[in-house]
Amino acid sequence: MNDNEQNYEDFISTVSHELRTPLTSIRGFSQTMLASWDKLDDESKKKFLKIIEEQSNRLIKLVENMLSVTKLHSVNDNFIYKETDIKPVINTVVSIVKNQYKDKTFEVDIKSDTPTILVDRDRFQQIMTNLIENAAKYSNENSTIHISADFCNNCEFVAIKVTDTGIGISKEDYEKIFEKFSRIDNPLTRKVQGSGLGLYITRSLVEKMDGKIFVSSNDNQTTFEVQLPVCNIETQARLKCRQ
Repeated sequence: MNDNEQNYEDFISTVSHELRTPLTSIRGFSQTMLASWDKLDDESKKKFLKIIEEQSNRLIKLVENMLSVTKLHSVNDNFIYKETDIKPVINTVVSIVKNQYKDKTFEVDIKSDTPTILVDRDRFQQIMTNLIENAAKYSNENSTIHISADFCNNCEFVAIKVTDTGIGISKEDYEKIFEKFSRIDNPLTRKVQGSGLGLYITRSLVEKMDGKIFVSSNDNQTTFEVQLPVCNIETQARLKCRQ
């Protein structure tokens, strides 16, 4: 068996496991409700329906991530590069994420003179959604998520930072977290469900758009920094040649 075949089998095995978990929960609680509807009180019914809803959302997210992974390796998946203003995209993402994480506060600090970037807008929104959702998911209760943007030193990129306060990430895990199906093991991540695909997809999308992504973590404060190219003549010419 060659490496490609082994990687494919590993992918199918991992995906099958990840799909089985929410499906088993949905089936189990559905069967319980159907078999014992008259015996269950309203509070139990609501609790079981909530679990079914959560597992359904988890399943949808997993399928979406798998489709994203498939598209990353498709030669026909063309990126449509457009001049994009950062702030409206980030504000849209924040408004969506904070409805799911009502105990978190989100602070957006983007300087008025921050230049536009040249990206595929939908992919950029996907990147920011993954990073801001992760920050909310893995941060402490009632904590603040800080999102900022500014020039990089060389003025060729805009640096977007997403910072949260949680259990932190050790330096030896900095590269591991960007690997496919990888999840670091600590008390907080054990409580949070995830497929281990989000950051793999995020880095792949960033790099496909000529960007870079970094992570740093100190004193339980973790920052993901994404650098994406400023929209200028040079960037437009370079990306046009690749299309």
